[in-house]
Amino acid sequence: MANSDIKTVATRTIQLETEAIQGLLQFIDPEFEEVVRHIAASPGRLVVSGIGKSAIIGQKIVATLNSTGTPSIFMHAADAIHGDLGMVQPDDNVMVISKSGESPEIKVLVPLIRHMGNKLIGMIGNTQSFLAKNADFKLNTTVSQEACPNNLAPTSSTTAQMVMGDALAISLMELKGFSSNDFAKYHPGGTLGKKLYLLVSDLSQQNEKPAVQLDSSLKQVIVEITQKRLGITAVVDENNKLKGVITDGDLRRMLEKQTGLENIQAQDIMTAGPKTIAAGDLAVEALDLMRKNNITQLLVTEQENYEGVIHLHDLIREGLI
Repeated sequence: MANSDIKTVATRTIQLETEAIQGLLQFIDPEFEEVVRHIAASPGRLVVSGIGKSAIIGQKIVATLNSTGTPSIFMHAADAIHGDLGMVQPDDNVMVISKSGESPEIKVLVPLIRHMGNKLIGMIGNTQSFLAKNADFKLNTTVSQEACPNNLAPTSSTTAQMVMGDALAISLMELKGFSSNDFAKYHPGGTLGKKLYLLVSDLSQQNEKPAVQLDSSLKQVIVEITQKRLGITAVVDENNKLKGVITDGDLRRMLEKQTGLENIQAQDIMTAGPKTIAAGDLAVEALDLMRKNNITQLLVTEQENYEGVIHLHDLIREGLI
């Protein structure tokens, strides 16, 4: 196969799967809305089941539902009829995913679910199938053609299932008013979690807290910046109210201009009204502020009181960059 042929095949695959997704728009209908509202109002979980490739898609849908506020579990259709059906509780809804709706395992599982009294949702690619005729609700994922050249390997159909699952999860998320704070509870690990819950104070309290008074001498300023190793010091009054900031860059610029250094005080070289961030703000907001102002440190305050320093290196260390 020539390279040009490979490109043609890949392009055709993407085009066919894109068409499959576009085709789902016609299936976002009143029944889809009814499914969303029913699941949202249900006191139980959503048990998702399937066989083959549909089972793999089901596991992904369950992961998305759980992370967006809809309690869900996965139950493989083959295992369900050999004991795992015991995980289904009376208030649970069961969603079975199948392209054909005629798999032998599905035909055994569906009557059992109906006998238990649980509501059955069929995510189906064949609206005339056994599953479709026995489901209480239907999510239509019919596709006209698989991307497979033999129209056999699940490709377009599984893509459609995954996208329909995302549409379901996000609709439920919006309907329930699931917020970024809720999201953070379920994603405490990794960079995503840190962006949602890590506070400025969580990082600044690990740093030194350089500070000098308004009338501190130049030597005191230099010693404070050197000892605290942050390249910066706050200038505060006797009540710890922030008045300004001095950086090592300010010192170098001052030395270039001044010759007599004996009487210089902190208030003579500080920058008044420095960029600050509240201790209770998210660390990712500190990163945005640093980027916007092209700086590497921010002074941290709490009701105008000086609380410390957050440095760009703190954000790098936490993986926020």
